[in-house]
Amino acid sequence: MDVIIKKKKWTPKRIVMLSGTAILVLLVLASFFSTSGKAKLNVDNQRITISEVTKGNFQEFIPIDGVVMPIKTIYLDATEGGTVQTILVEDGTTLAAGQPIIQLSNTDLQLEMVNRETAVFDLINNLQHTRNLMQQNRIQQLNQLADIEFNLTEAKRVFDMNQKLYEDKVIPKQEYFQSKNNYDYQKRKLLLTKQTLRQDSISLHQQIQQMQESVGRMKSNLALMRKKMDDLTIKAPVSGQITSLNAEIGESKTRGQRIGQIDVLNGFKVRANIDQHYISRIFAGQKGDFTFDGKTYELSVKKIFTQVANGQFQVDMEFTKEVPQGIRRGQTLQVRLALSAEKQAVMVPKGGFYQKTGGNWIFKLDESGNKATRIDIRLGSQNPEYYEVLEGLQPGDKVVTSSYENYEDMGELVIKDTKE
Repeated sequence: MDVIIKKKKWTPKRIVMLSGTAILVLLVLASFFSTSGKAKLNVDNQRITISEVTKGNFQEFIPIDGVVMPIKTIYLDATEGGTVQTILVEDGTTLAAGQPIIQLSNTDLQLEMVNRETAVFDLINNLQHTRNLMQQNRIQQLNQLADIEFNLTEAKRVFDMNQKLYEDKVIPKQEYFQSKNNYDYQKRKLLLTKQTLRQDSISLHQQIQQMQESVGRMKSNLALMRKKMDDLTIKAPVSGQITSLNAEIGESKTRGQRIGQIDVLNGFKVRANIDQHYISRIFAGQKGDFTFDGKTYELSVKKIFTQVANGQFQVDMEFTKEVPQGIRRGQTLQVRLALSAEKQAVMVPKGGFYQKTGGNWIFKLDESGNKATRIDIRLGSQNPEYYEVLEGLQPGDKVVTSSYENYEDMGELVIKDTKE
């Protein structure tokens, strides 16, 4: 009788086949997880920069280049046009206020000056001549007045005498009335003569006053003309150093043309160019500092020029305390202009990583220092040296701050020491 033999379920051949299949599945899964997870990249530690995250005083500032300038500059323009006749000083000379600099000549002004002087002299002579004539006329009128007064006195005497004689019936009526009429006539004549003399006196006074006013106006015009002649000599309006002197002998200068400038040497200021991006963050009184000869000096924004040219605007800064000894006009200073107050903050050194990450992530090293993993971070303000870390890093952490070129798709960096 045949006996049914049960087939073995786990034969060696089947076990080998299942083991191979399991290994193959594991390899596929490993490959899948390795490609779908964090990509790794081996990097040479000599080709990256590793920086430590720190905590300390942080201040947002921008570096700007400032040029030392005199605290005040006076521009010299030709008040009157003319030809340069004499140059009395050299460029760079220190001048006192009122010291002559350039002598111009202008024949038209000189001729006009002579004509006005002649006109004034003529008017003065006419005034004097008129006064003499009027004085002579007044003397004549006074003589006439004296004669009239004498005739009146004599007529009154005769009238008074004839009146008594007429009352006593000594003289006839006709002789009495003749003396009376003569007396009345002399009284009226005296009155009219006095009125005429008074009117002539008023007219004389008005005429002389008008002529004096004309002389005064012409003298004022002559004074202005003399000032214009004086303006042909260009003088220093204040004490200081003349610079940018632009004149040559025989050169013609028009009215208002720039001759040069005078720098007042009793102080300095710093003029700086700032990128227009910061125009809304700059205000009067804002502080800055620079280092000169191993010592730090403080500046303060005094004036802001809001006009933008070539993407920049200008500010004038003044020294708040001490002015450095030995500083010179035209010297360039490296100024740190503060945009915020100092504060305690977690900081990461600046580096090329920001160009690829935008400050949103960074490679952070583990404790062994052999592996750097990509982590998310959030950065705040910055200055030329540091970024302010708001989230994601702690003091003491070490991160890769060099450029992430070709690293942006990596999730992990394996750091190799090529010297070993």
